[in-house]
Amino acid sequence: METGEGADGPSGPGEPGAGPGTELTGLGCASFNQDSTSLSVGTKTGYKLFSVTSVDKLDCIYESETPDVYIVERLFSSSLVVVVSLSIPRRMNVYHFKKGTEICNYSYSNNILSVRLNRQRLVVCLEESVYIHNIKDMKLLKTLLNTPSNPSGLCALSINHSNSYLAYPGSSTIGEIIVYDANNLSTVTMIPAHDSPLAALTFNSSGTKLASASERGTVIRVFSIPEGQRLFEFRRGMKRYVNISSLSFSPDAQFLCASSNTETVHIFKLEQHGPSGEEECPTWGSYVGKMFSAASSYLPAQVSGVMSQERAFATVRLLVAGQRNVCTLATIQKLPRLLVASSDGQLFIYNVDPQDGGECVLAQKHRLFGEDEDKEEGVESEGSEVTVPVQACPSYAATVAIPTTGPVTTTLTGYSEDGGAKKGEVIPEHEFAAGPVCLDDENEFPPINWCRDGTRGGQGRRL
Repeated sequence: METGEGADGPSGPGEPGAGPGTELTGLGCASFNQDSTSLSVGTKTGYKLFSVTSVDKLDCIYESETPDVYIVERLFSSSLVVVVSLSIPRRMNVYHFKKGTEICNYSYSNNILSVRLNRQRLVVCLEESVYIHNIKDMKLLKTLLNTPSNPSGLCALSINHSNSYLAYPGSSTIGEIIVYDANNLSTVTMIPAHDSPLAALTFNSSGTKLASASERGTVIRVFSIPEGQRLFEFRRGMKRYVNISSLSFSPDAQFLCASSNTETVHIFKLEQHGPSGEEECPTWGSYVGKMFSAASSYLPAQVSGVMSQERAFATVRLLVAGQRNVCTLATIQKLPRLLVASSDGQLFIYNVDPQDGGECVLAQKHRLFGEDEDKEEGVESEGSEVTVPVQACPSYAATVAIPTTGPVTTTLTGYSEDGGAKKGEVIPEHEFAAGPVCLDDENEFPPINWCRDGTRGGQGRRL
């Protein structure tokens, strides 16, 4: 499940301490892929791709020495990866990391703040514009110019290629959300979600729900898509404002997790309703909730609003507060898990009780870079059962490293994992499905095909 959507990592262009030559104390970025089976991390010295399909074992499947990476996004479990470096923050490079080759690169008019992918579209977000590409041939389909100032590059793209919706802020002063159909290239709706500016956005896997949080961080709302009707409200807390950095639905959209700069990660439960609007499994809590809802019509708006909001179903207490992190809900080894990647370079995996909720139990902790200091000292961190060091990774740095001068150009116009297309050849039309290519297996080739008319492709392009 794609995570998001508050920020990809601790720092980026335009943020304090993120400029070239500035020491990054932890991760430059961290993001889970669209189905939460892979974790991509970037640091000052390179970036890594990890497989997160096991609790006890963290496999590093690729490592590059490309410096100062602040955006790295992988397309499902394919070999396609998008990289942006602080050394050239206006240029996006698309790689086939298994072959160590560049597919293409694009340069933009300003710094790239975020990149989102699904099997149909690739979206690049700048501060005041959004670019939508067809991921199959990287053709630019639409440019949304003069969008409201969006210095964090906040946006969300549904991972469902049939409901390929894009969400981004519709205002820089209040929490309006623009929902855009990235397939049909048209605006769907505007949602007045919050009174203060937006801080986080994410879609569920089917593209039928959108969750949002504002800069205050006290209330999280869920809306139906494409209608934009409010479905749920969840209160994270009332005592203080926080910076929500990550929102993520579970694969079945029954749960929603939220992480912030505090020590607590919240998991909310989206109660199911039957065709008549009644809950399928009534509980004492839901009965009391209905009583509050009935009474809310007689109370002032502020009071009734608070009463209608649900509290967290489950929580996680992190060992350290004040760090940026990204979270996701995933099914690993047939059990529901919460994964939290923190800016100090650790991945925490928690067990989630889908029936009773409550405090989640830490199942495993992994180091994402560097040596495991706790293990070297013979001391395990509080709350950690086992700490497993990251395994050594093969490196393609010599062929994938981004040069510091001039755009990269290649003649790679098509390829397939089985070697059926050679460098410079165009993949025949019959090798592509009529619709988006399924990429559930790493052995399948990413759906990129340059220049079907036979002209020279794969060159750097400027927008």
